[in-house]
Amino acid sequence: MAIEVLMPALSPTMEEGNLVKWLKKEGDKVSSGDVIAEIETDKATMEVEATDDGVLGKIVIPEGTNSVKVNTLIAVLLEEGEDKSVIDNITKPSVGNNEAQKKEVNQGQKSEEKPQNTPQQHSHERIFASPLAKRVAETKSVDISKIEGSGPNGRVIKQDIENASVVLQKVPQGTHVFGRSSQQSYVVPHSNMRKVIAKRLLESKQTVPHFYVAVESSVKNLNKARKQINEYLEKFGEKVSVNDIIIKACANALKIHPNVNASWSENGMIIYNNVDISVAVGVQDGLITPIVKNADIKSLRTIANETKDLIKRARENKLSLEEFQGGGFSISNLGMYNVLQFNAIINPPQSAIIAVGGVKIIPKLCKKTNTLCEDEVITLTLSCDHRVIDGVLAAEFLNTIKSFIENPSLLAV
Repeated sequence: MAIEVLMPALSPTMEEGNLVKWLKKEGDKVSSGDVIAEIETDKATMEVEATDDGVLGKIVIPEGTNSVKVNTLIAVLLEEGEDKSVIDNITKPSVGNNEAQKKEVNQGQKSEEKPQNTPQQHSHERIFASPLAKRVAETKSVDISKIEGSGPNGRVIKQDIENASVVLQKVPQGTHVFGRSSQQSYVVPHSNMRKVIAKRLLESKQTVPHFYVAVESSVKNLNKARKQINEYLEKFGEKVSVNDIIIKACANALKIHPNVNASWSENGMIIYNNVDISVAVGVQDGLITPIVKNADIKSLRTIANETKDLIKRARENKLSLEEFQGGGFSISNLGMYNVLQFNAIINPPQSAIIAVGGVKIIPKLCKKTNTLCEDEVITLTLSCDHRVIDGVLAAEFLNTIKSFIENPSLLAV
C-alpha cells in the first residue's frame, strides 16, 4: 500500500514551510531514518527523515516550492514490489504561489532567456529569474537584483516583481530623486520567520499583562574582571563578552529566585528545574533565540564558547529544533548598538525577559576620597508577566542580577 509523506510540523509555531531541496529522487530506495528532504521553517532549515522503508515513487511537491501547508501531501513511498500504477492518478495540490510559478515556467519555456540591458542588471552579474520576470522588472523599473525569489531554487518570478512594485505614492514629475526610481516605496513579501515573529509578539502583548522594572548597575568591576579573564584565555584563542557574564549572572539569580523561571498555565504555575536561558540573536530576516542550557552549572568559559557557537550557527541557519525551542528566561542585549535603555516583549510561554542597554559614564561620589569620580553603568530593564511575577519578586530578582554584575567574583561561587 502506498505510503503518504506529508509536510511535517517541525516546530510548535510552524503552519507552513518551504520545500528547499529533495535529497532523494524518484525511484530511489529509502530506509527509515534516511534524510529525504530539507524544509525551511519559520526559524531554520531542517532535515526531514523518512519514517518508513520503501521506494520514492512520486515527488508531489517539487523542491523550491514555498508556502506548503503542514500536512500537505509532498511525496509518496511505494512498498517493495508495489506497482507504481497505484500513484499515477495523484495530482499536485494547490500550494502557495505554485500556480503563478507554473505559469511562469511555461512562459519561460516558450521564450529563450537572453541577456537584457536593464537598469536593474549589472553586466558582470547573472540574475536567476524567469524571462517574464525580467521583462516586467524592466517595465516597472524594479531593481531585480534586490528581489528575493519565491520560485524554484530561489528563482525570481513575475509575482515577486509585482509584489515589489506596489506604488504607494508617486514622486511628482520633475522631482529630483538623485538617480533613484521615481517610486517612493515598494513591498517586500514577508518571510515565514517574519510572519511568525509578528504573530507571536502580537499575541504576547495582547494576552500577557506586561509590567517593567529597571535598575542601573555599575560594570566597572565587571570590565576589570573580564579583562583579566580574557588575558588568560587569549592563549587559547578564546574570550568572554559582557553578554556572557550577564548570562551567568541571570542564571545564578534564577537559581536563587526559581519562581521567575516559570510559566503561567490555567492549572497552576509551571516551575522549570533546569536553568535554560534564551539569547536573542538578530539574523538576516528577523530574530531567533538559541538556548544556553543549564547555564547555572556551567563556567563562564563554557558559556562563552557555547554562546559563540550558537550565534554563529543561528546566523548560518544551522540550528537544530531543540537548540532554539524552549528556555525559561530570555536576554536581549542592544548595548553594542549604543542603545541605553529599552523594553523587550516577553517570549511566551516564558514569564520574563531582561533588556540590556549600553554603557554610559556618570559622576559618582567616591567614599574613600569624598570627591567626584566617574562610574560606568548600564540599565537593566526586566519585562514581567504579572500573572506569574509580582513587583516585589521582580525587584528582588533584578537586584540579585545587579549584585552579581557589580561583584563578578561571586559568579564563581
